[in-house]
Amino acid sequence: MTRRTLSLERLVSADPSEIFDILADPSQHAAIDGSSTVRGHIGQQDRLALGSTFAMKMRLGLPYRIKNRVLEFEENRLIAWGHLGGHRWRFELQASGNQTLVRETFDWSTSRWPFMIELARYPRRHKKNIEATLERLASLVESP
Repeated sequence: MTRRTLSLERLVSADPSEIFDILADPSQHAAIDGSSTVRGHIGQQDRLALGSTFAMKMRLGLPYRIKNRVLEFEENRLIAWGHLGGHRWRFELQASGNQTLVRETFDWSTSRWPFMIELARYPRRHKKNIEATLERLASLVESP
């Protein structure tokens, strides 16, 4: 973990394109969310691309909605999005034989209020959420 980023990775038995298709589809985000805060997407959404915006139904104590923008994008290799708070969720994919190394990073170095994220101890709590997200993502693509 570097300052204001938290990354975990996992080998997944699937092609990067299969994994990326799930990440680039906001309707799949609730299925892979290990924090249980993402409840679903809002409205019609095409496949995500650089600059795409998408809205999600969320719940963290109380229900709310949040609009995200894709900030980094490289087909089948990298996708990252963020919202008004400025922090980002990034997924990097690297082919490794017949598997893919998937790295998820929570990056609050770009946050408008990084000290608030740290004060809430979100980075420490978020490690298990990332582990669960990677597990859920793997189960979607590795299932027969």
